[in-house]
Amino acid sequence: MKMDIIYLENSGFVVQTTQHTLVFDYYQDTSDTIAKLLQKGTILHVFSSHSHHDHFNPIISTWQDQVAAFFLSDDIGNVGIRSEKIIWLRPSETSIHGNLKVKAYGSTDLGVSFLVEVDGWRLFHAGDLNWWHWKWDHKYNQVLAKNLFEKEMDRLEGLELDVAFFPVDSRLEEYRSIGVKEFCHRVSLEQLVVMHTRGERWSPPPGFFSKGNVVASWCPIFSGDRLQISKPQRTATAF
Repeated sequence: MKMDIIYLENSGFVVQTTQHTLVFDYYQDTSDTIAKLLQKGTILHVFSSHSHHDHFNPIISTWQDQVAAFFLSDDIGNVGIRSEKIIWLRPSETSIHGNLKVKAYGSTDLGVSFLVEVDGWRLFHAGDLNWWHWKWDHKYNQVLAKNLFEKEMDRLEGLELDVAFFPVDSRLEEYRSIGVKEFCHRVSLEQLVVMHTRGERWSPPPGFFSKGNVVASWCPIFSGDRLQISKPQRTATAF
């Protein structure tokens, strides 16, 4: 089995499996990837982790005739989508839509993160879940950010994932990768997809992953960048 991943911008991606096309955190798309899919008549499943403008664009409501379901964090509110198309999610809630299984986890900002099981793949999209350590911030806020992140990591501990989309924000400067490093130490992961980089490429330095843990890494920069991966030989674990 193959999976195609297309980068849109910021934390936005299209994921195509054998039977499904998923769109995560659509913000903008200068590559016109979505327009081309809609022209082909492709049916989409759309995910929006929270209401921040760089993760959610209300233009998604214009796609609804070609969307099987919208999985939306409940902080987003009324967006002009027919109610029967929307599945509202809060942390710890699970939804099954056809052959698609979705569980919402928490965030260290607004909204949720998504664990998705589809066509034998297990994906995690973090939304704005990250260790947001701003070095100029008050020490109290830095400790709070660390504690919030560790609490979420305790909930994710031990997950087996084929692909994870996780932020590595260059504005955090030398602290940009502390969140993704902890995440990769806490879960079992085959493919890391770096997002929310603010346009600055990042790759894991030597010794970044725990000993014996081999994780492929991809950091797209330009809208329309693509990656194809093959399904690893692993027995899926239900959630």
